[in-house]
Amino acid sequence: MNIHEYQGKEILRKYGVSVPNGKVAFTVDEAVEAAKELGSSVCVVKAQIHAGGRGKAGGVKVAKNLDEVRTYANEILGKTLVTHQTGPEGKEVKRLLIEEGCDIKKEYYVGLVLDRATSRVVLMASEEGGTEIEEVAAKTPEKIFKEEVDPVVGLMPYQARRIAFNINIPTELVNQAVKFMIGLYNAYIEKDCSIAEINPLVVTGDGKVMALDAKLNFDSNALYRQKDVLEYRDLEEEDPKEIEASKYDLSYVALDGNIGCMVNGAGLAMSTMDIIKYYGGEPANFLDVGGGATAEKVTEAFKIILADPNVKGIFVNIFGGIMKCDVIAAGVVEAAKQVGLQIPLVVRLEGTNVDLGKQILRESGLNLVAAESMADGAQKIVSLVK
Repeated sequence: MNIHEYQGKEILRKYGVSVPNGKVAFTVDEAVEAAKELGSSVCVVKAQIHAGGRGKAGGVKVAKNLDEVRTYANEILGKTLVTHQTGPEGKEVKRLLIEEGCDIKKEYYVGLVLDRATSRVVLMASEEGGTEIEEVAAKTPEKIFKEEVDPVVGLMPYQARRIAFNINIPTELVNQAVKFMIGLYNAYIEKDCSIAEINPLVVTGDGKVMALDAKLNFDSNALYRQKDVLEYRDLEEEDPKEIEASKYDLSYVALDGNIGCMVNGAGLAMSTMDIIKYYGGEPANFLDVGGGATAEKVTEAFKIILADPNVKGIFVNIFGGIMKCDVIAAGVVEAAKQVGLQIPLVVRLEGTNVDLGKQILRESGLNLVAAESMADGAQKIVSLVK
């Protein structure tokens, strides 16, 4: 789950991480009032969307007086920002962060992420702040420094200090930077983050180490124990189909293709998307109905797939272990009848009660194509869609 920058800063402030003073605003008048309350000679008007690259897209403006705050707020609110993370459709700005200006001397990058190769959290930092870390990694990887964190003892002060020296934090501010990084690590662990990214971390003219931006993403599997974090969820920033899927405990991610996929098991779902691509097709989604899906869940999965207007065909690929093929078949038949399916449907069933499942499909009267294998099914749906 993602949250907005101002929400991330609220969390970080509780862990002793220094952030600029700021207020959220949903209207132009609220933005001006927030700037008045901050009383800063310079204010920054920042679009709040779940995507990076806002500055380059015109979503971050520096205002030198209240009139400029009003002008920029009026300009940004309601604007559709297109960044490298939103895709060409962009995202509409519905809230702003009005923040006090900073006297920036130098920008850095600091982030925490889980290294899946070692199953450990890694602290990453670079002197090249303010730019995409992917760009730094591609062009000047030697400028990224890493510290692997032992989960038993957590991030040690000597590790944070080594990072601070490696990225050339001014010597007199190293202790402050160490406190900052340890606070960030504590927030990452205690709030079940998947990413905690500060870009840029800045050193100011008055000798402060501060998070000028903050991106926190959270492990959705841990939200049951993070009720306060869950309250930050902004449904308007999420795909409606993904929201609907979460209500039925379906794992759904929208993609750009035109072949809808309904599969049980994440590994099989990934393989199904791969084989569709292999035969020249483009998957429209990742959808894992799980191991214990009911006919109702399958029906809802079908509806979610068909809510995507780009979908021109559906490939159902089920291997019944815990999942029974007859249950899937019944769900497919029910869903197809409910939604009045008009597009090609290819079904491949294998495993528990497969003969009964195939019988249900044969006797359904539906216009569907049976497949004997994954490859056969992928070739058939790609051909039908084309």
